[in-house]
Amino acid sequence: MRKPIAFGLMLGAFALTATATYAAGEPAMTGTTTAGPAWVNAKGMALYTFDKDTAIKSNCNAKCAVEWPPLAVTAGATAAGDWSIVIRDDGSSMWAYQGHPLYTFLDDKKAGQVTGDGKDGFHLAKVS
Repeated sequence: MRKPIAFGLMLGAFALTATATYAAGEPAMTGTTTAGPAWVNAKGMALYTFDKDTAIKSNCNAKCAVEWPPLAVTAGATAAGDWSIVIRDDGSSMWAYQGHPLYTFLDDKKAGQVTGDGKDGFHLAKVS
């Protein structure tokens, strides 16, 4: 009885690595979305940038941040390369890639889904 479960877990792990891969030290990974290759979080959810942000300031706060949750920085993480950390108005930290703070979208319900691209000044964070 345990063999089918173990086999299923192995297939699930393979599927995840086939569609999304982390580079060493990066807080997000490249993944396959319905709109093509893009940055995704650890759960495979698409990441977005916001037109009103700058490299040092997130302008998506309060209600906006509920609909567009920031890609949070975990304790002890440090910026490197194209990745930087932005301190938000509420004092929390979020990741930015090449000077663009990154967010998920509340209406994306499954990995790889891209329902927020072009909505309210948000755009899919495509891999460059």
